[in-house]
Amino acid sequence: MDPQLPQYKKLYEDLRKQIVDGIFKEGDLLPSENELCSLYGVTRPTVRQALSSLVSDGFIKKHQGKGSIVHKLPKGIGILSIAGTTSALGAKNIKSKMLEKPSVGQWPDPFMFPLNDAEKRAGCVQLSRIRYFNDRPIFYDINYLPNININRFTSRTFENKSLFDILRVNYGIEIIGGEQKLRAILSDKKLSDYLRLGEGMPVLHLERHFDTSRPGYSIYSSIYCNTMDQDVYGIF
Repeated sequence: MDPQLPQYKKLYEDLRKQIVDGIFKEGDLLPSENELCSLYGVTRPTVRQALSSLVSDGFIKKHQGKGSIVHKLPKGIGILSIAGTTSALGAKNIKSKMLEKPSVGQWPDPFMFPLNDAEKRAGCVQLSRIRYFNDRPIFYDINYLPNININRFTSRTFENKSLFDILRVNYGIEIIGGEQKLRAILSDKKLSDYLRLGEGMPVLHLERHFDTSRPGYSIYSSIYCNTMDQDVYGIF
């Protein structure tokens, strides 16, 4: 974890990871504010700011007279929400295999969403991977990030790690919303091989544009989903 992170962010990240990993389960009470202050050696305002962030992100609910209770996490594929698949399915169950190491290049032309002038000039960092749930491939995804102030990004390890977590923890970039386009397509040989499906089987294709907490900075992804065994989940 980045040592430069504020104390409340370090506490948030630690508690968030314990919830995602199932150490704290749905309905569990988190330690009290006093206990968290003592456990982590931080002040009450720091604890309250961390807990407020967990509430905002849907990981806990505050109950007067009871404390902070872990909220129910989604059971399907969390691809329609901004929480991401790791939060939805649990970090222990999600594995990934890199198909291409992150590399800097030009944006594909044509591209799936309009780009601003700064994005076009900077080029993009592209990475692609297969993501597995309980050893079954469920996603083939290609991600595009503007090559702007993400130093040493291409040298990082993404195997079995959450892209959103890496951006949030190391670059202070949080996903705050976005838009997406969905359509069903028939798998070609490449998709069939990647997702272990018969050729010509239906595949859900999503093209996604994420807004982030960094002004003017967006992230894009093209995702092919094998939904034979898992529902696609979203909160509306």
